[in-house]
Amino acid sequence: MGPHAVSKFGLPDLGVGVGFRVPHYRQVINELPAMDFFEVISENFMGDGGSPRWHLDQLKAHYPVILHGVSACFGGPENDEHTARLLGLVDHVDPPWISDHLCWTGSAHAQSHDLLPLPYTGEVADHTARRVRRLQHMVGRPVAIENASSYATWKASTMTEWAFLTRVVEAADCAVLLDVNNVFVSSENHGFDPIEYLDGLPLDRVVQIHLAGHSVLPTHRLDTHDHPVCPEVWALYAEVIRRIGSVSTLIEWDDRIPSFERLQEEVETARSVRDKALAERARA
Repeated sequence: MGPHAVSKFGLPDLGVGVGFRVPHYRQVINELPAMDFFEVISENFMGDGGSPRWHLDQLKAHYPVILHGVSACFGGPENDEHTARLLGLVDHVDPPWISDHLCWTGSAHAQSHDLLPLPYTGEVADHTARRVRRLQHMVGRPVAIENASSYATWKASTMTEWAFLTRVVEAADCAVLLDVNNVFVSSENHGFDPIEYLDGLPLDRVVQIHLAGHSVLPTHRLDTHDHPVCPEVWALYAEVIRRIGSVSTLIEWDDRIPSFERLQEEVETARSVRDKALAERARA
């Protein structure tokens, strides 16, 4: 893959973008600030109209928009209503790809509203791959699976997280949304080497990267998306870029949300880290 690479799916490198969040709606729509692309949380825009859809329509008239979900529950049962609403939203926005998490969120009878870790077993991987492959067929574009941060593991697991993720995406023939912050948070919580994680992934399937800040607690790190990106995550991001070239990158900041200008500063830092890593890649 070249310095400004596309994945095996032939998708474009959109640059560096941010999430479209309520505190910035008015400024973004009225001022149209410089930004390569925006990502929106799919579930926030699944209604048929109203203020959310109006703001989404204004956004997509001026910027590329990616849909990122939190409720597909690929490791659990399918919610037919959620799927139907998602398909309608995909038709409305027509993004180049969509994404959701490698996790489960509940059962047919109760929802946790959290991204819960899966048992890393062959049986669960095969079930998850079938769910992802079915959705990818229905939406008619790549579905990118994001690695979630975790704070507990299952005794039933028979493989590493990266081996499990690899088995799922290869069986589903889908894409990867590589959350670099989540790799680092989970590596600190569970004591594995994040470089070994990267070594074990099919990096040619990565179509997007997430970067975020997290909280450091006495017993673990928590993926709170309410801080700037930490130095260790910037370093891991640079390593990914040296390996695969430039890929669409998103800054996530979802709590204690700063000014849009502060987000733009974080975007500029991402571009700087990316460009330095690309120069190192070219020299190598």
